[in-house]
Order: sequence, then structure tokens, then C-alpha cells
Amino acid sequence: MNAQKRLEIFTRLRAANPSPKTELEYDTPFQLLIAVLLSAQATDKSVNLATRRFFPEHGTPQGLFDLGVEGVAERIKTIGLYKTKAKNVVATCRILLDTYAGDVPRTREALESLPGVGRKTANVVLNTAFGEAAMAVDTHIFRVANRTHLALGKNVVEVEHKLMRFVPRDFLLDAHHWLILHGRYVCVARKPKCPQCGIEDLCEYKHKTAANAA
Repeated sequence: MNAQKRLEIFTRLRAANPSPKTELEYDTPFQLLIAVLLSAQATDKSVNLATRRFFPEHGTPQGLFDLGVEGVAERIKTIGLYKTKAKNVVATCRILLDTYAGDVPRTREALESLPGVGRKTANVVLNTAFGEAAMAVDTHIFRVANRTHLALGKNVVEVEHKLMRFVPRDFLLDAHHWLILHGRYVCVARKPKCPQCGIEDLCEYKHKTAANAA
């Protein structure tokens, strides 16, 4: 895909959704960190249903640490892998309290050193909480990037690096949100909703499908 097509794709995505944002609910960088940690192999909807029950009263590093593993586990048991996630949440809170005075660190290396926090989670926090240009490639973005030919790659890190190079600079800050929402609601896995897609004419998937049919 050439640079002009990429520019047009993001121009249209921005026109359709000028202020994209995560669907996870949070009030602070810490709450976003915990929400993203909990969202691994879970839907944003299920995470929001759980965090609504404890963020208002316990949504700080000290608050969740005081709950302990059992207390956190009880509140997130509707989410997959909740036992492991509860351990990671409490361990993360302890590190934040002991090492960062309760603040969320603002470097990738420090974030990835926290229990249960991988590259994708770190990128979400850097981008959404701290306004840095970062690309958190999940299954939706990986699919959209490869299907459209925005950024072809065999793994999420390869796609991330290519998107960081190929996405026009003026769109880079919000590109993560546009792509994940597009993959979640339009460019879905089994049967993409091409007739509803605002970038259908720019997408290589449509052209490839048409060529194969012919």
C-alpha cells in the first residue's frame, strides 16, 4: 500500500470519529493500567462491569493492595484468568507503592517490569494515559493491518514497528484507537462488514477477494 492510500484511510477514519478513545472505563492512569491488565483474553465490557464494582472505593494502588489477592480475586472472578490477574494486580500495586510512590511509571521498560504487564499493555498506557505515540497491536489491529495491507507482518511486534513507520505522523497519536475500533465493529474476523466500511475502496482485501472470484 502506498503512502497516499494510507493518508486517505486515516483521513476518513478521523472524519468518522474525530476523538476516538478506549472503551475501557477509568479515571486515572493507574485505573487504566489495571483495566488493561485485566482485559487480557477478556472483553472491555466484562472488565468495565467488574471495575465498576471496586474502582470507586478501591481504585488506587493502596486501595487494591489493601484488598489483597483474595479480595481482588473476589471482585474480578467474572473475568477470565482472574486468579492469576488478582496476583499480578496486587504485586503491581506493591511495586508502585514501594518504588514509584504510587504513581504509574512513564517508560516502557518500567511498565513492562510490572507483573502481568506486557508490551501491548505498556503501549496502551503510554498512548492513552500519557499521550505518547505508541501502537498497541492486539488481534484486531493485527488483523486490520494485514487484511488492508496497511502494514503486513507475521507477528504483532513486526506489525507494530511497521505501523509506527507507515502511519502519517499527524494521525499517529489516535491511530491505535481507530484501528482497534474498526477491527472490533467493522473489519471483524470471520466475515468483515465490507458494505459498511468507509475505507472499502482503499482496502487490498476487497481487491484480492474480487480477483480471486474472477
